[in-house]
Amino acid sequence: MTNTVVSTAPETTLAAVAAALGDKAKNISLALGEVTVIVTAANYLEAARILKDAPGCQFEQLMDVCGVDYSEYKMGDYDGLRYAVTSHLLSVSLNQRVRLRVFAPDDDLPVVDSLTGLWGSANWFEREAFDLYGIVFEGHADLRRILTDYGFIGHPFRKDFPVSGHVEMRYDPERGRVIYQPVSIEPREITPRIIREDKYGGLQ
Repeated sequence: MTNTVVSTAPETTLAAVAAALGDKAKNISLALGEVTVIVTAANYLEAARILKDAPGCQFEQLMDVCGVDYSEYKMGDYDGLRYAVTSHLLSVSLNQRVRLRVFAPDDDLPVVDSLTGLWGSANWFEREAFDLYGIVFEGHADLRRILTDYGFIGHPFRKDFPVSGHVEMRYDPERGRVIYQPVSIEPREITPRIIREDKYGGLQ
């Protein structure tokens, strides 16, 4: 005998989330069968705690946390806050999901609360968002780079970060160690060749 798990309808999830969060939710939307909640930075931690514990929500698992840079959103026409953190939550007991988004109130120093006190799985996800976007998670016990090198300069997923980076490293046999130096690759735009010959490469 097998047990069949029935997914909770997104409309039911939306209603439960809206009832639990009340005015702590800035916006709740349903698109493509997915519920997205936007909260302010001041309400982020408390909203996450409610979503974890409230009846009808019970999002026991945090599946992912990622940073977002909106500076080039809508071809640069976007005029809202630049950095956001998006968390994806899963309720195993109710078989439902929700996306929780918060915008950092300061573009120059993006800071939001850490969720590590609620879900241990937030640890490395938040370190990744810090490393790649420079988003600081207040209350994180060990916020340091996780993917780039200790000597890395900048945050490579920011839209204004150069594709070639700022520095490159190589092994120097004379010094017997790895050294860092300014990038030697010239930035250039590569335009693919357009082939117009009818029989190019023996094709008929």
